[in-house]
Amino acid sequence: MAFHHFHLKAEWPGGRNEVGYIESDKLKTKISIPKEMDGPDIGTNPDEMLLGAAATCYIISLAAMIERAKLPLKEMDMESEGIVDVTDGVFTYKKIIHQPRVVLTSEAAERDLKKLNQLVEKAEKTCMISKAIRGNVELELEADTKIDA
Repeated sequence: MAFHHFHLKAEWPGGRNEVGYIESDKLKTKISIPKEMDGPDIGTNPDEMLLGAAATCYIISLAAMIERAKLPLKEMDMESEGIVDVTDGVFTYKKIIHQPRVVLTSEAAERDLKKLNQLVEKAEKTCMISKAIRGNVELELEADTKIDA
């Protein structure tokens, strides 16, 4: 069994509306509470980072699956949305919606598009971050897949 270790250092100077800093091997940024939650909105925040982790894990997983399946990929991009519920002052990350757009080259066959649609679903179920948050945060897909005209 192999384990991969990731490390992050966080600095926080004090109260709620302060600005902190995080640093890991490749991530170095200021952090604070976002403006949507009446914070100073400097740098990134946990809500963006969770959304970013889920989105990048999903799209990288999907890209790897498309490559392994030897599907003729023309282009791929994605938008994602995180929804946080605030009820009675309690913040709960409720849902992440991924909206991948995947276009296969014009040489693709209908069986390729069918396979792509299967992979779009599978990537969400097998992505490490999706598995980590499943049961706590609802994950939804709104995929747009097609063969280039």
